[in-house]
Amino acid sequence: MPAIRSTITTLRNAADRYRAELREQRQLEREIAEYRSDSDRLDLYAMLSRHTAEEVAPIERILTRQARTGGLAYNR
Repeated sequence: MPAIRSTITTLRNAADRYRAELREQRQLEREIAEYRSDSDRLDLYAMLSRHTAEEVAPIERILTRQARTGGLAYNR
């Protein structure tokens, strides 16, 4: 039975991490969506330009998705 308990605990922990990541992703998407005006977006792009491509990749994906659904386009 310990092996089953260990497997269940591992699966439960993985599910908890996945849900936490989803919550963080949704929160980031909401925060980015608050940058609505051209000047807001320019400020956001200026902040992003100070970071590596790897660091901003998650934000770029969100911006690209938002641009497809009516937001402003993002060009790095």
